Amino acid sequence: MNGRPGPVQVRAEVVATSRAGAYHRLTVAAPEIAARALPGQFIALAVGGPDSALLLQRAFAIHRAALEGPQGGALTGGTVEVVYAVHGRGTAWLADRVAGDSLDVVGPLGQGFTLPETSRPCTLVGGGYGSAPLFPLAAALRAGGCPVDLVLGAASADRLFGAAAASRVADEVRVTTEDGSAGERGRVTDVLPDVLRRSAAGAVYACGPMGMLAAVSAISTAYGLPSQCAVEESMACGIGVCMTCVLPVRGDDGMTRMVRSCVEGPVFAGDRVRWADVGTVPVGTVGTVGTVGVGTVGAVPALRVVAG
Repeated sequence: MNGRPGPVQVRAEVVATSRAGAYHRLTVAAPEIAARALPGQFIALAVGGPDSALLLQRAFAIHRAALEGPQGGALTGGTVEVVYAVHGRGTAWLADRVAGDSLDVVGPLGQGFTLPETSRPCTLVGGGYGSAPLFPLAAALRAGGCPVDLVLGAASADRLFGAAAASRVADEVRVTTEDGSAGERGRVTDVLPDVLRRSAAGAVYACGPMGMLAAVSAISTAYGLPSQCAVEESMACGIGVCMTCVLPVRGDDGMTRMVRSCVEGPVFAGDRVRWADVGTVPVGTVGTVGTVGVGTVGAVPALRVVAG
């Protein structure tokens, strides 16, 4: 975790819930997590009640982490907000939570976005609710003197996230929908080359569906730009134990390894991910000799349990 405090496990009270188009917002009181969170990191929530608990947790990118501020050296309060879509029993159960309910929360988890060492124009690309973690990133980039262009896209207007608030965190905003119900008709990748040229971008950041990330990475490479992509692989344990979220990534030595997106990611250099091979174990992958094996790097972060 680069010398930063590791993740914690807390019982967090639900502060607020709301709808955002086709998506749900959830805000929990978790000052210990909010104080540690970086753009691009995520939290893992246990889902299901006493008689319906599911074995696997659900991972959600952090959209906002806010602190009320310290008094006498102690945190007086802090919240973490996530945005999600209902896909199955776990998220359906979560969507029924109300203010005052209590949730088991672990975080912050994963490796977040890396900010440029020197200020430069940056282009951020989000697809659907994948744009949620780009908002704290945009704020951090602008605080460091980087101009920010934000490109948001989705299939339809109700599946956009953050379009109304985008102008508050970005210098320029482009919105696309595949059906033309908001912004320009098309996909984010249709307008991305124009955005990169107009902004003289020096770096690209993206979060959204895997197909979109593959295309954004390819365009960035074609323009000679580094890209960082926050992947949306399914994550269960969130700490690198269950191996459900592995994907093929090339290392500094040029070798491919199946790495855990919950620990080594979820943010990866776009040109290192073997996008066409996601969901498979490519021939020649380190750790595979005749049978499927998984070679990983890094260590599972230590987890500290916090009362509350």
